[in-house]
Amino acid sequence: MLLPYLHKGLVEAGCDEAGRGCLAGAVYAAAVILPADYENELLNDSKKLTEKQRYRLREMVEHDALAWAVGVVTPEEIDRINILNASFLAMHRAVDQLTLRPQHLLIDGNRFNPYPGIPHTTVVKGDGKYLSVAAASILAKTYRDDYMNRLHEEYPQYDWAGNKGYPTKKHREAIKRYGPTPYHRISFNLLGDGQLSFDF
Repeated sequence: MLLPYLHKGLVEAGCDEAGRGCLAGAVYAAAVILPADYENELLNDSKKLTEKQRYRLREMVEHDALAWAVGVVTPEEIDRINILNASFLAMHRAVDQLTLRPQHLLIDGNRFNPYPGIPHTTVVKGDGKYLSVAAASILAKTYRDDYMNRLHEEYPQYDWAGNKGYPTKKHREAIKRYGPTPYHRISFNLLGDGQLSFDF
Protein backbone atom coordinates (compact mmCIF):
# COMPACT_ATOMS: atom_id res chain seq x y z
CA MET A 1 0.00 0.00 0.00
CA LEU A 2 1.46 3.34 -1.05
CA LEU A 3 1.73 6.15 1.49
CA PRO A 4 -0.42 9.29 1.11
CA TYR A 5 2.32 11.75 2.16
CA LEU A 6 5.70 12.19 3.80
CA HIS A 7 4.85 15.30 5.85
CA LYS A 8 1.34 15.37 7.26
CA GLY A 9 -0.31 18.77 7.14
CA LEU A 10 1.83 20.14 4.29
CA VAL A 11 0.73 20.71 0.70
CA GLU A 12 3.03 18.16 -0.91
CA ALA A 13 3.68 17.64 -4.62
CA GLY A 14 5.06 14.37 -5.94
CA CYS A 15 7.42 14.70 -8.93
CA ASP A 16 8.73 12.13 -11.41
CA GLU A 17 10.13 12.06 -14.93
CA ALA A 18 9.91 9.80 -17.98
CA GLY A 19 12.26 9.31 -20.90
CA ARG A 20 15.59 9.82 -19.22
CA GLY A 21 17.20 6.75 -20.80
CA CYS A 22 15.87 7.34 -24.31
CA LEU A 23 17.91 8.08 -27.41
CA ALA A 24 15.23 10.28 -28.94
CA GLY A 25 12.56 12.71 -27.88
CA ALA A 26 12.03 15.16 -25.06
CA VAL A 27 12.15 14.27 -21.37
CA TYR A 28 8.83 14.74 -19.58
CA ALA A 29 8.11 15.29 -15.89
CA ALA A 30 4.95 15.72 -13.87
CA ALA A 31 4.09 17.26 -10.51
CA VAL A 32 0.93 16.16 -8.70
CA ILE A 33 -0.73 17.39 -5.50
CA LEU A 34 -3.30 14.92 -4.17
CA PRO A 35 -5.82 15.46 -1.35
CA ALA A 36 -4.31 14.68 2.08
CA ASP A 37 -6.70 11.77 2.69
CA TYR A 38 -6.45 10.41 -0.86
CA GLU A 39 -6.83 6.68 -1.40
CA ASN A 40 -6.47 4.73 -4.63
CA GLU A 41 -5.51 1.06 -4.47
CA LEU A 42 -4.83 0.98 -8.22
CA LEU A 43 -2.09 3.62 -8.12
CA ASN A 44 1.42 2.24 -8.47
CA ASP A 45 4.76 2.84 -10.16
CA SER A 46 3.88 3.34 -13.85
CA LYS A 47 6.44 0.69 -14.87
CA LYS A 48 4.41 -1.96 -13.01
CA LEU A 49 1.17 -1.12 -14.85
CA THR A 50 -0.16 -2.01 -18.26
CA GLU A 51 -0.67 0.71 -20.85
CA LYS A 52 -4.44 0.46 -20.41
CA GLN A 53 -4.11 0.80 -16.60
CA ARG A 54 -1.86 3.84 -16.95
CA TYR A 55 -4.30 5.73 -19.16
CA ARG A 56 -7.24 4.85 -16.91
CA LEU A 57 -5.29 6.08 -13.88
CA ARG A 58 -4.30 9.26 -15.71
CA GLU A 59 -8.01 10.13 -15.96
CA MET A 60 -8.48 9.40 -12.25
CA VAL A 61 -5.45 11.45 -11.20
CA GLU A 62 -6.43 14.45 -13.32
CA HIS A 63 -9.95 14.31 -11.90
CA ASP A 64 -8.96 13.78 -8.26
CA ALA A 65 -5.78 15.88 -7.90
CA LEU A 66 -5.87 19.29 -6.25
CA ALA A 67 -3.36 20.35 -8.91
CA TRP A 68 -1.23 18.68 -11.57
CA ALA A 69 1.09 19.79 -14.38
CA VAL A 70 3.52 18.39 -16.93
CA GLY A 71 6.92 19.90 -17.84
CA VAL A 72 8.93 19.21 -21.00
CA VAL A 73 12.60 19.66 -21.94
CA THR A 74 13.51 19.30 -25.62
CA PRO A 75 16.24 17.09 -27.15
CA GLU A 76 18.20 20.25 -28.03
CA GLU A 77 18.11 21.36 -24.39
CA ILE A 78 19.11 17.87 -23.25
CA ASP A 79 22.18 17.99 -25.51
CA ARG A 80 23.07 21.41 -24.14
CA ILE A 81 22.66 20.85 -20.37
CA ASN A 82 22.85 16.99 -20.10
CA ILE A 83 20.05 14.57 -19.28
CA LEU A 84 20.35 14.76 -15.49
CA ASN A 85 19.93 18.54 -15.43
CA ALA A 86 17.22 18.25 -18.09
CA SER A 87 15.26 15.86 -15.87
CA PHE A 88 15.45 18.33 -12.98
CA LEU A 89 14.49 21.21 -15.28
CA ALA A 90 11.45 19.28 -16.53
CA MET A 91 10.33 18.82 -12.90
CA HIS A 92 10.87 22.53 -12.22
CA ARG A 93 8.76 23.39 -15.26
CA ALA A 94 5.99 21.11 -14.01
CA VAL A 95 6.07 22.74 -10.56
CA ASP A 96 6.07 26.18 -12.24
CA GLN A 97 2.67 25.40 -13.77
CA LEU A 98 0.90 24.10 -10.66
CA THR A 99 -2.17 26.17 -9.81
CA LEU A 100 -1.59 25.45 -6.11
CA ARG A 101 1.82 26.23 -4.64
CA PRO A 102 3.26 23.24 -2.77
CA GLN A 103 5.00 23.57 0.59
CA HIS A 104 7.15 20.50 -0.01
CA LEU A 105 8.30 18.45 -3.01
CA LEU A 106 8.68 14.66 -3.03
CA ILE A 107 11.19 13.80 -5.76
CA ASP A 108 11.63 10.33 -7.25
CA GLY A 109 15.34 9.48 -7.24
CA ASN A 110 18.39 10.36 -5.19
CA ARG A 111 19.35 13.79 -6.60
CA PHE A 112 17.62 17.07 -7.40
CA ASN A 113 18.43 20.70 -8.11
CA PRO A 114 16.52 22.59 -5.39
CA TYR A 115 13.43 24.48 -6.51
CA PRO A 116 13.55 28.10 -5.29
CA GLY A 117 11.64 28.58 -2.05
CA ILE A 118 10.28 25.03 -1.71
CA PRO A 119 12.06 22.35 0.36
CA HIS A 120 12.28 18.87 -1.12
CA THR A 121 13.00 15.26 -0.19
CA THR A 122 14.45 12.75 -2.67
CA VAL A 123 13.14 9.19 -2.39
CA VAL A 124 14.72 6.30 -4.28
CA LYS A 125 11.93 4.34 -6.00
CA GLY A 126 9.50 6.91 -4.65
CA ASP A 127 7.01 6.02 -7.38
CA GLY A 128 6.52 2.70 -5.61
CA LYS A 129 6.22 4.28 -2.13
CA TYR A 130 4.12 7.47 -2.33
CA LEU A 131 0.80 8.04 -4.06
CA SER A 132 1.67 11.50 -5.38
CA VAL A 133 4.96 10.31 -6.91
CA ALA A 134 3.22 7.31 -8.47
CA ALA A 135 0.60 9.67 -9.90
CA ALA A 136 3.35 11.89 -11.31
CA SER A 137 5.07 8.87 -12.87
CA ILE A 138 1.83 7.93 -14.64
CA LEU A 139 1.25 11.42 -16.04
CA ALA A 140 4.87 11.82 -17.18
CA LYS A 141 4.88 8.39 -18.82
CA THR A 142 1.54 8.67 -20.63
CA TYR A 143 2.05 12.21 -21.88
CA ARG A 144 5.49 11.28 -23.17
CA ASP A 145 4.08 8.15 -24.83
CA ASP A 146 1.48 10.31 -26.59
CA TYR A 147 4.28 12.56 -27.82
CA MET A 148 6.42 9.66 -29.08
CA ASN A 149 3.40 8.17 -30.86
CA ARG A 150 2.99 11.49 -32.71
CA LEU A 151 6.68 11.50 -33.67
CA HIS A 152 6.33 7.92 -34.90
CA GLU A 153 3.90 9.13 -37.56
CA GLU A 154 6.63 11.46 -38.83
CA TYR A 155 9.45 8.89 -38.66
CA PRO A 156 7.89 5.38 -38.66
CA GLN A 157 11.16 3.61 -39.54
CA TYR A 158 12.48 4.07 -35.98
CA ASP A 159 9.53 2.19 -34.40
CA TRP A 160 8.93 4.88 -31.76
CA ALA A 161 5.34 3.71 -31.29
CA GLY A 162 6.86 0.47 -30.02
CA ASN A 163 10.08 1.54 -28.28
CA LYS A 164 9.14 5.14 -27.27
CA GLY A 165 12.69 6.23 -28.10
CA TYR A 166 14.47 3.69 -25.88
CA PRO A 167 17.61 1.97 -27.24
CA THR A 168 16.15 -1.23 -28.65
CA LYS A 169 17.99 -3.26 -31.28
CA LYS A 170 15.49 -2.18 -33.95
CA HIS A 171 15.87 1.48 -32.99
CA ARG A 172 19.66 1.37 -33.15
CA GLU A 173 19.61 -0.49 -36.47
CA ALA A 174 17.36 2.22 -37.91
CA ILE A 175 19.74 4.95 -36.67
CA LYS A 176 22.63 3.10 -38.34
CA ARG A 177 20.70 2.80 -41.58
CA TYR A 178 18.95 6.19 -41.79
CA GLY A 179 21.03 8.35 -39.45
CA PRO A 180 19.69 10.50 -36.62
CA THR A 181 16.55 12.64 -36.86
CA PRO A 182 16.11 16.15 -35.44
CA TYR A 183 14.53 14.44 -32.41
CA HIS A 184 17.58 12.32 -31.54
CA ARG A 185 19.80 13.31 -28.63
CA ILE A 186 23.09 13.81 -30.42
CA SER A 187 25.07 13.85 -27.16
CA PHE A 188 23.98 10.25 -26.47
CA ASN A 189 25.77 7.12 -27.68
CA LEU A 190 23.21 6.51 -30.40
CA LEU A 191 24.79 3.43 -31.97
CA GLY A 192 25.73 1.78 -28.70
CA ASP A 193 29.36 1.29 -29.72
CA GLY A 194 30.98 4.48 -28.51
CA GLN A 195 30.56 6.20 -31.87
CA LEU A 196 28.77 9.53 -32.02
CA SER A 197 29.52 10.40 -35.65
CA PHE A 198 27.79 9.11 -38.75
CA ASP A 199 29.16 8.38 -42.21
CA PHE A 200 26.67 8.87 -45.02
